Amino acid sequence: MQIRGSIPALVTPLKDNALDIDALHALVEWQITEGSHGLVPVGTTGESPTLSHDEHKRVVEEVVRAAAGRVPVIAGAGSNNTIEAIGFLRHAQEVGADAALVVTPYYNKPTQEGLIAHYRALHDACDLPIIIYNIPGRSVVDMMPDTMARLAELPRIIGVKDATGKLERVSLQRMACGPDFLQLSGEDATAPGFNAQGGVGCISVTANVAPRLCSEFQEATLAGDYARALEIHDRLMPLHVAIFAEPGLVGAKYGLSQLGRCREEVRLPLLGLTDTAKARMDAAMRHAGLLN
Repeated sequence: MQIRGSIPALVTPLKDNALDIDALHALVEWQITEGSHGLVPVGTTGESPTLSHDEHKRVVEEVVRAAAGRVPVIAGAGSNNTIEAIGFLRHAQEVGADAALVVTPYYNKPTQEGLIAHYRALHDACDLPIIIYNIPGRSVVDMMPDTMARLAELPRIIGVKDATGKLERVSLQRMACGPDFLQLSGEDATAPGFNAQGGVGCISVTANVAPRLCSEFQEATLAGDYARALEIHDRLMPLHVAIFAEPGLVGAKYGLSQLGRCREEVRLPLLGLTDTAKARMDAAMRHAGLLN
């Protein structure tokens, strides 16, 4: 199944501090109806740091079930513990996910050789295609293009979600890894420039709230219609900024609550949006045409 376009990093709906499976199923259905090209359950935006392992697995299972093969499901399966990540990968494969998104190990700061050993172990442990998630702002370690090129030689390391914020990385990684190595943006605000240099999509936070606009934006860039893409991007840009005024998943859940799609509830240590951030979100959603 082809992986490209607008792929929301799904929030995990909560109700009284428990998983809200009904709301999750409804979100999946809405995302697919609105044109999203894939789904990522249990990434950071899905509150993976505060879900138990059982909850993590349940969310992946439920999203795979609800998607029912209509769009690819790329299961969040990262950890700074290689053995733990292998367990998440194997589970995702067993329940029918199409690929896995695996973040560079955070906090313990492996070397570049350690990164290679980590991803090689994951690659060899199951048959699921793996997308590297490189986000040095959260994990501290940055995977260099020449390191990525060595991993790209493995048949099931198929691409990267790049959240470095360095647009030149797209060209450097294409040169190092080859044109068939998938490059997906991890930053909504820089997605036009990312795709212009060879990217094929975005694993998006904003797409939680504005799935149709994000889908239309990605389709325009992939068709080479950057005039249309920039029109849409101008509608979305205030929302890209407002969602990240405070932690992005909190902004996304607030936006979804304004649309009646799920509660804005999050787990500690995160808190709900401040009134100032809510006002910014409301204004940005009106600018995008999502609220009256």
